[in-house]
Amino acid sequence: MYKSIIALLILFSSTLYTKEIHPVTTIEASGIVSDFIEDAGYLYVATDAGVVDIIDLSSQKIIKQINFEPMETSTGEFIPTRIHSVDRFQGETLLVTSDISAYRNVWIDDGNDLKKIIDEKRHLMPKSALFTSDGKIVFGTFGSDVSLYDNEENYQLYNTHISESTMGGMVLSHDKKKMVISDESGTVRLIDVKSSKIEKVYSSEHVDNIYRVAYSNGIIITAGQDRRVGVYAENKKPYHIKSDFLVYCVGLSPSGRTGVYSSGLDHDLQLFNTENGKKTDLLTGHYATPNKIMFINENAIISTGDENRIFFWKIDE
Repeated sequence: MYKSIIALLILFSSTLYTKEIHPVTTIEASGIVSDFIEDAGYLYVATDAGVVDIIDLSSQKIIKQINFEPMETSTGEFIPTRIHSVDRFQGETLLVTSDISAYRNVWIDDGNDLKKIIDEKRHLMPKSALFTSDGKIVFGTFGSDVSLYDNEENYQLYNTHISESTMGGMVLSHDKKKMVISDESGTVRLIDVKSSKIEKVYSSEHVDNIYRVAYSNGIIITAGQDRRVGVYAENKKPYHIKSDFLVYCVGLSPSGRTGVYSSGLDHDLQLFNTENGKKTDLLTGHYATPNKIMFINENAIISTGDENRIFFWKIDE
């Protein structure tokens, strides 16, 4: 009886200091947001309207756009070109777009010209494309193939089949030398970008597909269809947090101390301490399913969902 009372008091004291946090501001995008990346004080926001909005974070205004021509269907209709992935490196923007054939195109925009570097005729289906530390490009496909491409030499350095399961999430480390890839089986792998060598396969905390992964300072967290958030840290036993709804996306602070995941039917974002899994504050304001969360620093978060708005949050230290 005494232990039960103590446990209740601890629970009460832990929830007493949690709170709901509302967005500091929101910015309307040109369409439903599919991906975004921050670079040097600017936000590059890819949408399903065939537009990349470039937002100056200091003024919180769209200052420029990258526009794609609409696609013509077999019936003569014109539909927007959906942009699936966006990344930045040394003044260049890397983009993956849909094609009417169902295959995908890969582009690089240098600020003046938009150049297609891989077209649909190569019959590739990259889920995402990311710049490496030396400006090469690493692709991850739905079929769990990983390719390293040298754009200057127009040459594929390797193409490695990682898993028999469909690829889930893919993310690079801060120094862009390691990548973490998840798949439909719930497996998480740490891979060397330069060689495609699998350095570690983590003991799975999932029993179903992992939608997204986040990786920071040696810590990995995963968003699962099985309503779980997996937490993997170096030299520590992995664990998972149970959610009450499918977890579509996750984010990690630069230090790796604070994690966040999409939570519940109300499209909230739940903060937690990665050291012990303790849930802290709740970010409320999304009106559609969140699809990406990114920490700009330890206390600033940007998130998007299946909606035409970008959300900006400030959290306590």
